[in-house]
Amino acid sequence: MIATLKKNKEFNFVYRRGDPRTAPHLVAVVAKSKYGGVRAGFSVSKKIGKRVFPNKGRGRRKEAFRALLPNISGNYCVVFIARASIENAAFSQIMEEMRILLNKHGMLAGDEQ
Repeated sequence: MIATLKKNKEFNFVYRRGDPRTAPHLVAVVAKSKYGGVRAGFSVSKKIGKRVFPNKGRGRRKEAFRALLPNISGNYCVVFIARASIENAAFSQIMEEMRILLNKHGMLAGDEQ
Protein backbone atom coordinates (compact mmCIF):
# COMPACT_ATOMS: atom_id res chain seq x y z
CA MET A 1 0.00 0.00 0.00
CA ILE A 2 1.22 3.48 -0.85
CA ALA A 3 1.50 6.03 1.95
CA THR A 4 0.05 9.19 0.42
CA LEU A 5 0.17 12.89 1.11
CA LYS A 6 -3.35 14.07 1.85
CA LYS A 7 -3.31 17.48 3.48
CA ASN A 8 -2.65 20.77 1.76
CA LYS A 9 0.15 21.60 4.24
CA GLU A 10 1.93 18.33 3.30
CA PHE A 11 1.84 19.26 -0.39
CA ASN A 12 2.97 22.82 0.39
CA PHE A 13 5.94 21.47 2.39
CA VAL A 14 7.08 19.47 -0.64
CA TYR A 15 6.56 22.39 -3.03
CA ARG A 16 8.54 24.75 -0.75
CA ARG A 17 11.40 22.44 0.24
CA GLY A 18 11.44 20.08 -2.72
CA ASP A 19 13.61 19.82 -5.78
CA PRO A 20 11.59 19.61 -9.03
CA ARG A 21 12.71 17.52 -12.01
CA THR A 22 10.78 17.37 -15.26
CA ALA A 23 9.94 14.88 -17.98
CA PRO A 24 7.64 15.30 -21.00
CA HIS A 25 4.52 14.04 -19.16
CA LEU A 26 5.40 14.39 -15.47
CA VAL A 27 7.06 16.66 -12.95
CA ALA A 28 8.44 15.10 -9.76
CA VAL A 29 9.04 17.32 -6.73
CA VAL A 30 11.00 15.51 -4.01
CA ALA A 31 11.78 16.64 -0.47
CA LYS A 32 13.69 14.74 2.21
CA SER A 33 11.46 13.70 5.06
CA LYS A 34 12.16 13.12 8.73
CA TYR A 35 9.43 10.47 8.85
CA GLY A 36 10.20 6.87 7.89
CA GLY A 37 9.54 5.63 4.39
CA VAL A 38 8.29 7.22 1.22
CA ARG A 39 5.08 9.20 0.97
CA ALA A 40 3.65 10.22 -2.39
CA GLY A 41 1.13 12.77 -3.60
CA PHE A 42 -0.45 13.00 -7.02
CA SER A 43 -1.48 16.31 -8.52
CA VAL A 44 -2.70 17.56 -11.90
CA SER A 45 -1.64 20.66 -13.77
CA LYS A 46 -4.34 23.34 -13.96
CA LYS A 47 -3.99 23.20 -17.75
CA ILE A 48 -5.76 19.84 -17.74
CA GLY A 49 -8.80 21.38 -16.07
CA LYS A 50 -11.78 19.60 -14.54
CA ARG A 51 -12.29 16.91 -17.15
CA VAL A 52 -12.74 13.20 -16.47
CA PHE A 53 -9.08 12.36 -17.15
CA PRO A 54 -7.46 13.54 -13.89
CA ASN A 55 -8.91 10.66 -11.87
CA LYS A 56 -7.98 8.09 -14.51
CA GLY A 57 -4.50 9.61 -14.71
CA ARG A 58 -4.08 9.53 -10.94
CA GLY A 59 -4.80 5.79 -10.94
CA ARG A 60 -2.24 5.16 -13.68
CA ARG A 61 0.41 7.17 -11.82
CA LYS A 62 -0.33 5.37 -8.55
CA GLU A 63 0.04 1.98 -10.23
CA ALA A 64 3.34 3.00 -11.84
CA PHE A 65 4.63 4.26 -8.48
CA ARG A 66 3.43 1.09 -6.73
CA ALA A 67 5.53 -0.99 -9.15
CA LEU A 68 8.64 1.10 -8.43
CA LEU A 69 8.12 1.36 -4.66
CA PRO A 70 10.13 -1.78 -3.71
CA ASN A 71 13.22 -0.24 -5.38
CA ILE A 72 13.02 3.07 -3.51
CA SER A 73 15.29 3.61 -0.52
CA GLY A 74 15.34 6.49 1.95
CA ASN A 75 12.85 8.85 3.57
CA TYR A 76 11.18 11.13 1.04
CA CYS A 77 7.99 12.98 0.24
CA VAL A 78 7.25 13.02 -3.49
CA VAL A 79 4.62 14.90 -5.48
CA PHE A 80 4.01 13.82 -9.08
CA ILE A 81 2.36 16.52 -11.18
CA ALA A 82 0.76 15.40 -14.43
CA ARG A 83 1.20 17.65 -17.43
CA ALA A 84 -1.50 18.05 -20.07
CA SER A 85 0.35 15.74 -22.47
CA ILE A 86 -0.06 12.75 -20.12
CA GLU A 87 -3.58 12.26 -21.45
CA ASN A 88 -2.21 10.54 -24.57
CA ALA A 89 0.70 8.71 -22.91
CA ALA A 90 0.84 4.94 -22.59
CA PHE A 91 1.16 3.37 -19.14
CA SER A 92 4.63 2.04 -19.99
CA GLN A 93 5.73 5.53 -20.97
CA ILE A 94 4.46 6.97 -17.67
CA MET A 95 6.23 4.25 -15.70
CA GLU A 96 9.51 4.78 -17.56
CA GLU A 97 9.40 8.56 -17.01
CA MET A 98 8.65 8.03 -13.32
CA ARG A 99 11.62 5.64 -13.05
CA ILE A 100 13.90 8.17 -14.76
CA LEU A 101 12.72 11.02 -12.49
CA LEU A 102 13.20 8.96 -9.32
CA ASN A 103 16.63 7.91 -10.55
CA LYS A 104 17.56 11.59 -11.16
CA HIS A 105 16.68 12.29 -7.53
CA GLY A 106 18.83 9.35 -6.38
CA MET A 107 15.90 7.56 -4.80
CA LEU A 108 16.18 4.21 -6.57
CA ALA A 109 18.34 1.41 -5.20
CA GLY A 110 21.56 0.54 -7.07
CA ASP A 111 19.98 -2.19 -9.23
CA GLU A 112 17.79 0.35 -11.09
CA GLN A 113 19.71 2.41 -13.64
